[in-house]
Amino acid sequence: MTAPPPIACALVTVEVRTERDVVLARQRARQIASLLGFDLQSQTKLGTAVSEIVRNAFRYAGSGKVVFEFEQTDHRRLIITVTDTGPGIANLEDILDGRYQSQTGMGKGLTGTQRIMDQFEITSAPACGTRVRMAKFLSPRAPAITRENIASIAAILAKGIPGDPVGEVQTQNQELLRVLEELQLRQQELALANRELDDTNRGVVALYAELDSRSDFLGKTSQVKTRFISNMTHEFRTPLNSILALAAMLHSRSDGELTVEQVRQVEFIQRSAESLAGLVNDLLDLAKVEAGKVVVKAMPFLVDDLFSTLKGMLRPLLGTGRHVALTFEEVPTGLELDSDEGKISQVLRNFISNALKFTERGEVRVAAAAPSSDLAVFTVTDTGAGIRPEDLPAIFQEFGQVESPIIQRFKGSGLGLPLSKRLAEILGGRVTVASTLGVGSVFTLEIPTAYRGPSQASLIDQGEEATGFKRQALIIDDDDVSRYLLRSLLPATFEVVEASTGAEGLEVVRRLHPDVVFLDLNMPQMSGFEVLDRLKTDAAMRKVPVIVYSAHIMDETTLGRLAKADAILSAAEGDAQTARAATRNALQKVGLIPIGLGDTHA
Repeated sequence: MTAPPPIACALVTVEVRTERDVVLARQRARQIASLLGFDLQSQTKLGTAVSEIVRNAFRYAGSGKVVFEFEQTDHRRLIITVTDTGPGIANLEDILDGRYQSQTGMGKGLTGTQRIMDQFEITSAPACGTRVRMAKFLSPRAPAITRENIASIAAILAKGIPGDPVGEVQTQNQELLRVLEELQLRQQELALANRELDDTNRGVVALYAELDSRSDFLGKTSQVKTRFISNMTHEFRTPLNSILALAAMLHSRSDGELTVEQVRQVEFIQRSAESLAGLVNDLLDLAKVEAGKVVVKAMPFLVDDLFSTLKGMLRPLLGTGRHVALTFEEVPTGLELDSDEGKISQVLRNFISNALKFTERGEVRVAAAAPSSDLAVFTVTDTGAGIRPEDLPAIFQEFGQVESPIIQRFKGSGLGLPLSKRLAEILGGRVTVASTLGVGSVFTLEIPTAYRGPSQASLIDQGEEATGFKRQALIIDDDDVSRYLLRSLLPATFEVVEASTGAEGLEVVRRLHPDVVFLDLNMPQMSGFEVLDRLKTDAAMRKVPVIVYSAHIMDETTLGRLAKADAILSAAEGDAQTARAATRNALQKVGLIPIGLGDTHA
């Protein structure tokens, strides 16, 4: 497109000596704007701007001059210059900044004109007078202007303007009516926009109210879920632990030999109970993570020692007759982490057990590396079935399952990988997976070599109990199996008395004054919390040590209610040896077993 030819020329000059010349300058401005193709609104703006500036020149200087020019370079614009030889404007900067307050209205014309013009320049001095140069750009949609057009416009302007004051008043009235009509239209549009905005605001307020309601509902739902899992601890874990403990006692043949068929049946019981216990434990771990109650126990450990432990734990998963090798690569010399070894081990166990479960033949390879001084990377690579790319996000969702013949054959809880992901995030790291269908998968755990979050030291002095005279222990628990298992964990130096209700237990304490009370929390009629309060507020019984023995989740609220207890013993400890050691630690804590002496059991 060819650029228009450059044009710069004066159109007309108006000398201002009388009030009529002020009106003439306004008429000229409107006439020129019309001839150049400005729209009606712009014509009115230009006439008003020129009228204001020229009126100021006539009022304060007594005379002046107006020059109208047209310029066409990179822009097309009408330039208007108004000059006078008056005393100048003393407070020009204050007027232009809007700080000057005048009783006569002086300065308002300047600031108003400055707003409606595209360009505005003013200079003023006492000895030189005032010069205002302002411009208005033509719209890009306005017709093209040539030198012939300018010559035609100049010829029209040379004819002058008929001196008709009434006509000028009529023109100004028409402009005023047009402006009022436009103002009314703008007000109607503004009122409509305000109504729409009000409707939108009401909708937004309603949406926020609904979001608050949903958020409150979700929060309450989460609390209900947490309470359910807490209650499930006692309802599910206690009988499960009892089943596992009794099955272990049967399998150890402590009460006599078993037939081959009986051994097989006991092993079936153990495997089923262990599977269900694993699901319950995963649920509880996940609930702890969601509730923010996971405690990170960071301490230095060697990755080589961690791998040695994992080898011993996971070799039995290979079984017999399987064509899968479990290989632990050599760990970089001296690779040490300062983090929670138990949680890292839990994540890697989940990775490795999944890999072994879903790999029919080939290899599962475990490796560790430290690409930098502050980052450790663990990888578990398998040659299993692999996972489709679209299924990868699902494996880190609670209860997520992937459609695959092998996965259907070894269906799990769908909680191991989501739990691993959250544990990694708690340790300041992340888990990722890369997989190719039919080739295998690589699960990666990246964590800082040093944990930087909150930690908690939780080591109870270890020791061995002493043999000697009989001490008396009272077990208050409504569950027969739990009482039986706890009795089997106590040293032979203790005489055991049992009570199946809270009221019965209080009566036994008043009558016998035992050396220690083992107290369950979840009992009908009178809970363990109430029994504990009564024991510790009764002057005759408050000195009897109370060890809370329960599978209840020990969150901050529960621990606060158990502040008067002398020790807390989890009923969810693992094998018999671990449970026995925990029981011994509790007895040491209340001073009934000296630390460092031998261990004797019934």
